[in-house]
Amino acid sequence: MVGGFEVGAVPFNPDGWGPPDSVTTAPTTTTLPLHVPFAPFSRSEKLGRIADFTRSFPSSNANPSNRPSSAKPGGANSSDAPFDFSLDLDAFPLANPDDDSSFRLVDAKPPPRPKFGPKWRFNQHRPQLPQRRDEEVEARKREAEKERARRDRLYNLNRSNQNQPRREAAIFKSSVDIQPEWNMLDQIPFSTFSKLSFSVPEPEDLLLCGALEYYDRSFDRITPKNERRLERFKNRNFFKVTTTDDPVIRRLANEDKATVFATDTILATLMCAPRSVYSWDIVIQRVGNKLFFDKRDGSQLDLLSVHETSQEPLPEAKDDINSAYSLSVEAAYINQNFSQQVLVRDGNKVSFDEPNPFANEGDEVASVAYRYRRWKLDNDMYLVARCEVQSVVEVNKQKSFLTLNALNEFDPKYSGVDWRQKLETQRGAVLATELKNNANKLAKWTAQALLASADLMKLGYVSRVHPRDHFNHVILAVVGYKPRDFAAQINLNTANMWGIVKSIVDLCMKLNEGKYVLVKDPSKPQVRIYEVPADAFENDYVEEPLPEDEQVQPPTEDAEGGEANGTTNDVDDKDIETQN
Repeated sequence: MVGGFEVGAVPFNPDGWGPPDSVTTAPTTTTLPLHVPFAPFSRSEKLGRIADFTRSFPSSNANPSNRPSSAKPGGANSSDAPFDFSLDLDAFPLANPDDDSSFRLVDAKPPPRPKFGPKWRFNQHRPQLPQRRDEEVEARKREAEKERARRDRLYNLNRSNQNQPRREAAIFKSSVDIQPEWNMLDQIPFSTFSKLSFSVPEPEDLLLCGALEYYDRSFDRITPKNERRLERFKNRNFFKVTTTDDPVIRRLANEDKATVFATDTILATLMCAPRSVYSWDIVIQRVGNKLFFDKRDGSQLDLLSVHETSQEPLPEAKDDINSAYSLSVEAAYINQNFSQQVLVRDGNKVSFDEPNPFANEGDEVASVAYRYRRWKLDNDMYLVARCEVQSVVEVNKQKSFLTLNALNEFDPKYSGVDWRQKLETQRGAVLATELKNNANKLAKWTAQALLASADLMKLGYVSRVHPRDHFNHVILAVVGYKPRDFAAQINLNTANMWGIVKSIVDLCMKLNEGKYVLVKDPSKPQVRIYEVPADAFENDYVEEPLPEDEQVQPPTEDAEGGEANGTTNDVDDKDIETQN
């Protein structure tokens, strides 16, 4: 039978609560355990812990004799100090010393909290993260340095140009010199054009002239990795004939086929006028009850603007290869050569009712067809326009008309997008950048394709071989779009385009017989109508070739390789070479 538990002698205190001040008990008869310190306390003192598991020892396997004995929280050892109940196995004689080998202290102390959480966590898991290659890191550093340098350059440029007039006013002056004897009749801000709308019925074809070559589908597979060199076509003649010099339009006017006559280039300029920044001008002639929209000889309408709507300023020096004028000549040169290189050129052509009305017999003519079309503007008012298409393609045994145009890259630092790197993977970003920098040019091309009812418009991406070489170019890609879909993509409203044309026609029909000029203001979004003498602009033609040192001046008919009456407008290699 298990023996009972002996509590031992408990002294009685007759004077009050708690143990007496002195206990007289024979040490031989006591049953209290030995070596247990006694800690008196009062009500003002705080009670200690029953057992302190938060104390840390140097080693859990240390010799028991090295373990610290009971200590006061202040750090001084004392037998009468408050007992903190740290376990001391030597104080209990019943403990087995052999169990020390299996004895371990439990450390319940929480781990130290990090001073800076995210950084500490990153450092803790750093060995598990994949290490980047040194060359990749260096490449990123170089790109960052380039971007920083570009921002600094733009910042300094903007600071230096703060007090200068607007960019278009400083770089591109008026396209025609306003003479003091000219009488300004009206001034129309572009804000009024945005509210106009007019719907026209489907046009009818009156006549088709010229011949077309087939489009080479292999150019659709061109990528920046297998680029093609842009060829030069010096022997082919390109014609940019104004309205009143067109023999077919004269014949149609004599037959009273319409009241208003124009070309697709002039109509597209009017339709997209709110998007224009550079100055342009159109000559208007009121003859009887008829209205003719003409362009001057050597007009800017024969060239192609570059970076017209960009916020990045172009160099102002005209002899700089990246100036507005030099880039316009280069773009026209590229556009003409591109439109002929993407053809099959095997002699197989599609001919129409009449041959090219501007070519002499035996001349090698560029692939082009002229569609003379008529639109009904009012009950007794019709408009006839000469529209152009450059090629034809056979789809499902049906012939489809194509327009061919080329965008040109001259220096990636101006656009911020390198075509050779982005065309394959981010073609949409490249097109978006071009829509921002060349909104007017792309809108005019789309309007011309819509006027000609072309089934497809092909856009070529042509870049310089080197940013400082403006004579040699390569074709990086060719992309096709449906004109109506592309017009919707660039927010080009057909009803608004015709509303602008109808409003200008109605305004001009109220004028007296005579000659007028419509000029886009170079510094403000508006157009002005001037009444000019009947012989104005008739002395601009230069019969003799210009000296080489003067050929960088604004193009005249002879500087562009033209013939009498402005019947041709070839941009040949001479225009590019003499700009250096």
